[in-house]
Amino acid sequence: MPEISRRARSLGTENAFVVLAEVNELARQGKDIISFCIGQPDFPAPQNVQEAAIRAIREGKHGYTPSAGIDELRDAAAAYLSRTRGGLPIRPADVVVAAGAKPFIAYAILSVTDHGAGDEVIYPNPGFPIYESQILASGARPVPIHLHEARGFAFDPDDLERLINPRTRLLILNTPHNPTGGLLSRGELEQIAAILKRHPQVWVYADEIYSRLVYGEAFFSIAQVPGMLERTIISDGASKTWAMTGWRIGFASNPLLAPLFTRWITNTESCASQISQWAAVEAINGPQDAAEKMKASFLARRDLIVRLLNEVPGVSCLVPGGAFYVWPNVTEACRMIGAADSEAFRKRLLSEAGVALLADIHFGSRVPGEGQHVRFSYAASKEAIEKGVARMAAFIRKNTQKAA
Repeated sequence: MPEISRRARSLGTENAFVVLAEVNELARQGKDIISFCIGQPDFPAPQNVQEAAIRAIREGKHGYTPSAGIDELRDAAAAYLSRTRGGLPIRPADVVVAAGAKPFIAYAILSVTDHGAGDEVIYPNPGFPIYESQILASGARPVPIHLHEARGFAFDPDDLERLINPRTRLLILNTPHNPTGGLLSRGELEQIAAILKRHPQVWVYADEIYSRLVYGEAFFSIAQVPGMLERTIISDGASKTWAMTGWRIGFASNPLLAPLFTRWITNTESCASQISQWAAVEAINGPQDAAEKMKASFLARRDLIVRLLNEVPGVSCLVPGGAFYVWPNVTEACRMIGAADSEAFRKRLLSEAGVALLADIHFGSRVPGEGQHVRFSYAASKEAIEKGVARMAAFIRKNTQKAA
């Protein structure tokens, strides 16, 4: 019998989709489930974006495009990335379009590391699980850098200095951050850049897909630090800002790697959907009222869910700076109900209270000494947030009484 490769057998996954399938199955069985699992806006794409896609279809704009994307979208994305990052000199030739921002994680790792060479990639832990998965699949060595609650879920710069060595080829930064909602400040990014300047062999993958969902301060990219633009891969896209997750449009920029990314796309997806590309041109260049309205709604939901979670017995929750996630500490709640850890807590909350969320182990190994955490996506209605957190509180109170 032919064998499956070790690479395929060990390939990781994104547990948000695994748990979502579990939730959908329970819903099909008639269970009443409130889900906070999936990280996507609960809004339709803006009307003008929808109309642009329909117009593209009717005008016959639905065939193959150049692998790097249509010129109109590369022009729009270059201007957008420049405008939202302090006027950086980003040219359309520096920008490549893919079927979502996610493929650029793999393309970046494959472009700057070599299989079997002992090359290392530093990535945030907790973090988007595809980082570690793609590092391993590429044959590089994953090196987690721990995020700390006391730092607002940033890492200690001394840890970065300690982890970098001559084999380090890439540092992955994600701000605003999934799963914690943490935001790296300008000062923190400047500290990181100062360290990297002593290690010129290290590239930076700046995952900035939530760049427009920043609350309370202006977004700042590490590429804006002098000397960092050429060694930074800026990754952004249409999914979160304009509620276009299923349209699959992402774009990345780097003056040296853009031609390589184009070649990777030719080898894999050929090109992003032309229909979605024309819709993304409209999303970027058209009115931004819908995007701003969504952001305002997310901010109100953030404030609501943080307040409610901090009223739940055994739960504490920091105020995140961006994205649409919270990362509450449930260490005491686990102790109160006799749950061994956050995953046991998650499973019981789903089966006994009908509330679906993700545990910290879905985003990497637990950070030593940081306790137990779960992730809520607050891309859900105000009513769902109120009802879901109330169910969680009632579940903890009920099971604390039993344990007592």
